[in-house]
Amino acid sequence: MRVFSNPVGPGSLWFDNLTTAEGTPVAYDPQARAFVPMPPFCANREVIGCNWIAPEQGAFCRACAMTALAPDPAIPDAIPNWATTEAAKRWVLDNLGRWHWFRPEDPGAPPVFHLLAEGHTPVAMGHVEGVVTISVAEANPVLSTTRREALDEPYRTMIGHMRHEIAHMLWWRLSLREDFLDAFRAMFGDERVDYQAALQHHYNQGPPADWKSRFLSSYASSHPHEDWAETAAHLLHLTDITDSFVAAGLWSPELPGANWDPYAEPDAEKLIYAAASLAMGVNHINRSMGLSDLYPFVLSGVAQRKLAFVHHWLRRGAQGW
Repeated sequence: MRVFSNPVGPGSLWFDNLTTAEGTPVAYDPQARAFVPMPPFCANREVIGCNWIAPEQGAFCRACAMTALAPDPAIPDAIPNWATTEAAKRWVLDNLGRWHWFRPEDPGAPPVFHLLAEGHTPVAMGHVEGVVTISVAEANPVLSTTRREALDEPYRTMIGHMRHEIAHMLWWRLSLREDFLDAFRAMFGDERVDYQAALQHHYNQGPPADWKSRFLSSYASSHPHEDWAETAAHLLHLTDITDSFVAAGLWSPELPGANWDPYAEPDAEKLIYAAASLAMGVNHINRSMGLSDLYPFVLSGVAQRKLAFVHHWLRRGAQGW
């Protein structure tokens, strides 16, 4: 994620800022990729702290307008959890916008979001034909940690959920192209294999013994759909780690050059090498503070080829070239 210029004075702004350091209200314009100091602001600004601009006074911003179902405010903590969830959604949508997904120049359908609070029963997160369902309860760090440990997952965050579930939607969009499915099946396998049966086998039997040599996560081994979603999410993780590193003014000899733009890099191998090198370095820094690794994954040769495949399609897919 970029670091942004202050439109009304010195200093920088971060992606989630609502005001400058001096207290001037600002909002993010996702089309210009810049902050502006004037309305119209999103109608959700006072409700959940949305800091994007709207097309007109009283309207929702581009991101909030994609939410067809919002959580029931009567459920405890629903509103603050919703605010955190929408913030993660805006982050991921802006990442994907660097490759033209879900912007005005994208001729395809945007995602529709059902963001649901959990009452007495959990919300099943997933995607069906353009609709992405997310449990806002996972914004609660205690619940998220509990589920991460119960499922033996090394990484579980709301941005991670957004990247994974939107990746399913991206697959659905790409599957409408005649040239995608054959290439996908050659790389990931046949997604027409019974999904529910494959998941049940995964949960009952666990992943194959050699999953680390072929997949980015054990869950990715359960079905080609999940392999795609995990791989696409990891591509977004790695690209944004690298972009944020560069935007923060940091430098490493592993970078291709000064002011390098990872989202504009056409060479997937170069991008993945730089991202993995930076991630290992930041992992080492985290350990100095007794924290978990920022990126606790190993990239096998097969996983890198899958990442390169996803990189190719996500860079070209939104506008159909």
